[in-house]
Amino acid sequence: MDRTVIAYVIYLLVSIGLTVWVARTLSRNGRIFLADVLRGNESLADAVNHLLVVGFYLVNLGFVALYLSGDETIEDTRGIFEALSTKLGVVLLVLGVMHLGNVYVLNRIRRRSVMEQEQVPPVAPQDWVRA
Repeated sequence: MDRTVIAYVIYLLVSIGLTVWVARTLSRNGRIFLADVLRGNESLADAVNHLLVVGFYLVNLGFVALYLSGDETIEDTRGIFEALSTKLGVVLLVLGVMHLGNVYVLNRIRRRSVMEQEQVPPVAPQDWVRA
């Protein structure tokens, strides 16, 4: 088997494994955050969480597939490690950026929700006052 093919197989296995691990971790731990953002609506939090996981898989696995091909042929074992470190490093950076983007958007939604709750008076008005 060609060394380039070996590097591709290792890259795919590690990248897919990392993507699945990150998606499961974000889904499990992000559900609580989503429930808070969505004011305790558990069914909506579960639905949004599932949609985010599906989108995460589609974008990341699509990127992994597009980034698979390389221009150079790998001639030795050192080349396998160099190619893998570059490709996996970029995949990890993309995973991290996507995670930070999701957290940023959800935090903005949460902050807006908190601001809206603070604008509602704790007790409804009971009477009018003449000026």
